[in-house]
Amino acid sequence: MKRWRLAILGSVLWILVYSCASGDGRARVYTDTPKKGVITISADESFRPIVDALIQVYESNNDSTKIHAQYKPEAECMADLFNDSIRMVIATIKLSDEQIRSVVDSLHVVVKQLPVARDAVAVIVNPSSKDTLLTMGEIRSVLTGNYTKPLIPVFDGLSATSTVRFLMDSVLKGQKITSKAMGASTSDSVIQFVANNPNAIGFIGVSWIGNQDDAQQLSFLKKVKIVQLESTDKPGKYVLPVQANIYTKRYPMTRDLVYIVKEGHRGLGTGFAEFMADEIGQLIFKRAYLMPGRRAFIVRPAQTKE
Repeated sequence: MKRWRLAILGSVLWILVYSCASGDGRARVYTDTPKKGVITISADESFRPIVDALIQVYESNNDSTKIHAQYKPEAECMADLFNDSIRMVIATIKLSDEQIRSVVDSLHVVVKQLPVARDAVAVIVNPSSKDTLLTMGEIRSVLTGNYTKPLIPVFDGLSATSTVRFLMDSVLKGQKITSKAMGASTSDSVIQFVANNPNAIGFIGVSWIGNQDDAQQLSFLKKVKIVQLESTDKPGKYVLPVQANIYTKRYPMTRDLVYIVKEGHRGLGTGFAEFMADEIGQLIFKRAYLMPGRRAFIVRPAQTKE
């Protein structure tokens, strides 16, 4: 009987080890948990300020964790996900059911994704510019090079970024971006370029300039002006990308911030994902002037200077 018990125990252990094996047959040994360990994640560069804030609070609350964030264009983040080089992506893309099945089948992991906040693409101009009220038709004219003034569009890269993808898919819808458009390596580089060039018009994530309590963002707002876009519900009414307008989608250029996490166990990626969707993470989004996506948001009547 003792030998049979040992044989059964050995078989169970072998099955457990085999089930943790990767596609190439090598066993994976996971040492991290939601409260302990080190991981690397890929995040769209548009969201660097808010992701930095989330990581800082999470590591402060869980001092045995370390999250290394690599900030890249969105397409590179997704390539990391499919290449199995990272376990988590923060971007604006949601995987299709077919893509999820592909990741699960090839990497033998569980894939979870969830929109946790709503963001907006903000439009900025030089302080000397008088183009501070624009319709979406005028935005399209700027992007295609047909605007009445020679404004130069500037993005956080000319391809592969979430901002460029949003403008091409949701604004231009098949039209080509003007050959005069320029790409900067980062969002803060876009801000600096617009600040130094009167004919430039920049497109960046609102988390770079929306937080009125952030000293760096306040310094940015001294260098550029935020353009008001025509409201989606009231023609002739122009609105800023503030929380209430992002929530109601009165501001016409909004998008979801989504996490995608893939883990074969309950690890640090899962812990950080749950943190973003929970109360503290949602409060961080709110304080950063994004629209929390997993908590109720109350809109009260107020007078605003728009």
